[in-house]
Amino acid sequence: MPQDAAQAESEPLHVSLIAIPEAVVSTLSGIFDVMNAFAMTPPPGFPSFHTRPFKVEIVGLQRGPLELASHVPITVQRSIFDLDATDIIIVPSVLLGPDGWRKGLHPELIDWFRAMHRRGALLCSACSGIFLLAETGPFDDVDATVHFGYTNAFTAAFPEVLVHLERVLVVSGKREELISSGASMTWHDLVLYLIGRHAGATAAQAVARFFALQWHQDGLAPYMVFEGRNDHGDHAIQAAQEWVATHFSVANPLEEMIRRTGLTERTFKRRFTAATGISPIAYVQRLRIEDAKRRLERTEASVDEISWQVGYEEPAFFRRLFKRITGLTPGTYRRRFKIPDYARPRVRS
Repeated sequence: MPQDAAQAESEPLHVSLIAIPEAVVSTLSGIFDVMNAFAMTPPPGFPSFHTRPFKVEIVGLQRGPLELASHVPITVQRSIFDLDATDIIIVPSVLLGPDGWRKGLHPELIDWFRAMHRRGALLCSACSGIFLLAETGPFDDVDATVHFGYTNAFTAAFPEVLVHLERVLVVSGKREELISSGASMTWHDLVLYLIGRHAGATAAQAVARFFALQWHQDGLAPYMVFEGRNDHGDHAIQAAQEWVATHFSVANPLEEMIRRTGLTERTFKRRFTAATGISPIAYVQRLRIEDAKRRLERTEASVDEISWQVGYEEPAFFRRLFKRITGLTPGTYRRRFKIPDYARPRVRS
């Protein structure tokens, strides 16, 4: 039952922020504080609003204290068994165990999610919270996102969900009622989207300024670290991967990999792509760009110099490739990810 800003003027939308033992406290508390800011006594500098768009409650199986995955206790304010209706459900980040996500841990919550969804509630996840929400069923065969670090675990558990790891926020469903945000701090984008959707763009901009929240408008590609797949069982290809991991900057690394395997060029390319999921030349490019990212973050070397260090004689080609893979130019990437001077340890004289 999507609401708009005009409806928000009549009465606040009820937001159920879900607390389970696997939840991470930072995401849960951050979402609560930002979305609940409208209901608190405005701190100095916070804009005043005529209406209160949200009523936020921490909701779980039972009221009372609950220790989260961070071993920090929080208080569940409302039990799902005492809540017959809600407008927005948000599942914060969850921490997966060594064996991944165990389905069926919270059947009562899943049943309640389904009932609330049938009555019109938005289903929202932050980061890995999609693991719990995906058990409800509506995310099957629709677009969603999850923390890129949980790619393999999520696709193994929920192969029906169409995952877009590079996307910050995905809004799906016939009523745009299925909303997922990507890695970690993209909960900023989730709450700003919900505020903009229900309280208006002015409110979202004001909240973003006050809390210094960021819209991750460049996507998540700049944050993703390339790690070539090596669990495929093709020993010849794995040996080639191990060699190129430390020799990607040499001239013609593809020719050397082929020579070392003893395979024909056609066979090598076919087996490499089947094993790793990408072509050999794309694999080399990703390794080179990953090394360039580290050099941009940690050194003062020029972009042209870094281009040569990672294996490209043409800086213009390197710049185009870097932008295509990361979504940012090398200079923009350096400004965003290099440790700022004020955060560097001071050297004592």
